[in-house]
Amino acid sequence: MTSSRVERHVRGRQAAGTSVEADLGWALGVVFRRYAKEAAAALDGVPGGPRGYQVLSTAVVEGPKRQLDLAAHLGVDRTVMTYLLDDLEKAGLVERQPDPTDRRARLIVATDQGKEAICDLERRLVQAEQAVLGSLDEAERRLFRMLLQRVAVKADAIDPVDNACALADEDVDITKT
Repeated sequence: MTSSRVERHVRGRQAAGTSVEADLGWALGVVFRRYAKEAAAALDGVPGGPRGYQVLSTAVVEGPKRQLDLAAHLGVDRTVMTYLLDDLEKAGLVERQPDPTDRRARLIVATDQGKEAICDLERRLVQAEQAVLGSLDEAERRLFRMLLQRVAVKADAIDPVDNACALADEDVDITKT
């Protein structure tokens, strides 16, 4: 945004009398921090915490994936993924198996112990989610999740550099909501 657009944006917020509670970034931050705290407690004891859970869940739900593909899919640095898999493997939750189509690659496969663990972890995460979204009824929670997932998928598909340029070129009137 140019400096004149930033000034109009700030003046628009002040004129509209909007508080910080009306700011999307503030709301997302509050909800994220609360969910991160609840989820971390729910995933206590899982090697790698939330990332370890995501790896295990992906291996259970989507089946075997190549280690590098799994890292890319979850947005985890490949070196970090190696250490994470080492810890999950030591805990008996996943194992690396040779990829029959590429002898240089390894497939990440959930063990029986990992498949059993995922059920308990999902139950605990549902409780964490309910603690965070407790002010919404069940229908509102489903709608919130659906809308949030739609926004997340779209946001993940947009190149951040291109998106930043597009946003900077927009002249948004924030007083109209």
